[in-house]
Amino acid sequence: MKRLLKIATREYLAYIKTPGFWLSILLLPLGFSMLAIGPALMRGTTPPPAIAVVDLTNRGLASAVVHDLNAQDDGGRPLVRLVHAPGGPFVDAADASAHLRPYLSDERRLPGGDRLDVVAILRPVGSTVAVDVWNRQVADRSVAGAVSNAVNAALRRQVLTRAGVNPAVVAAIEGVSAPVTDFSPRAASGKVELRDRLPGIVGFGMGFLLWMAVLTGAGMLLGSVIEEKSSRILEILLTSASVPEIMGGKILGVAGVTATVLTFWLSIGALVVAFRFPSAGADLAAILLGKGYLAYFAAYFVGGYLMFATLYVTIGAFCESPREAQTLLGPMMILMSVPLVFMSQAISRPDSPLLTALSFFPLFTPFMMAARVATSPPLWQIAGTLLLMGTLTALEVWVAIPAFRSGALTSGRFEMRTFLASLTRRGE
Repeated sequence: MKRLLKIATREYLAYIKTPGFWLSILLLPLGFSMLAIGPALMRGTTPPPAIAVVDLTNRGLASAVVHDLNAQDDGGRPLVRLVHAPGGPFVDAADASAHLRPYLSDERRLPGGDRLDVVAILRPVGSTVAVDVWNRQVADRSVAGAVSNAVNAALRRQVLTRAGVNPAVVAAIEGVSAPVTDFSPRAASGKVELRDRLPGIVGFGMGFLLWMAVLTGAGMLLGSVIEEKSSRILEILLTSASVPEIMGGKILGVAGVTATVLTFWLSIGALVVAFRFPSAGADLAAILLGKGYLAYFAAYFVGGYLMFATLYVTIGAFCESPREAQTLLGPMMILMSVPLVFMSQAISRPDSPLLTALSFFPLFTPFMMAARVATSPPLWQIAGTLLLMGTLTALEVWVAIPAFRSGALTSGRFEMRTFLASLTRRGE
């Protein structure tokens, strides 16, 4: 145990003494903050697109469409900026598009020097109306959707008016909106509030944190083992410490580094929540401490981390370079992307049969069970998934001890024959 702790301390200090370590944990929260505020910052600094509406239907749709577009907003700011189409009137849609396309490609400018971003051409097609939307941005569909909604609303109003419905009644009908209140027997007071949704959100957050911790720890463990193998340090360590002590020390040391990173990030998150959303912070603390979720998360967090850490340490012992490690880890990374896809679905459908089934696949267990905390899974599911995960980890340790020694003392590329020989004790 003494040698194990020495190796763990050495591993831990080797990482936290580097400037890159502190830079990474400081910059990552900044990166996530930019992901959160980036879209709002972009909307705030990008002016609404200038749109011209050309009505060729002779049905008086333009004014209604313009009115509806003016009423739409994007987070409190105008969705579009309406401008007059230069050069009208037009004979048909082809004439309008041919005349206005130069404004969309910056060959010409609107009076005053402004540019034209979108043109909506309303043209008759039999007894109905079709809309041609010319957009400066090929992939932007938001304005086209807004124009479609405005045209459809105007057409419905015209149909109702022609049927003899008073325009005031039509306006009253459009203004009808029934308030909806969410209730659930699982909600504390019956009425669904933020505190009732928090377990699902926290579960997803914890599952994602574990996913990040596994990726971070994997890179550190692989790098450490490969570096020490290439420099023959592993061979020296094997003369003075047992394989379980070396493996355990490395896993414990990197676990300490990962815990330091997660503690830093969680502290920042807790401070933000406490100052920005004090009531949500109190509810969050009550959920984690009052309902036993903290112990629930800890069981899957520790078990999942040990399961993956043992796997990565063993792989590292058989690799001569990071490139070779990546080829072995490629399939694992593809497999690891599966729970990330389904964890987000667990917020709204935590009791899905598919999520329950995925929870019993040991490599997915820690992530899926963390995300399913909102349903308070039955005790037999908790016990069963923990047993499967623990069994796989024990099997990994049984395989890893001879495999690690064989890999550490073997030079050259990874060979399945050497690996299998180590499991039968012939590779020592």
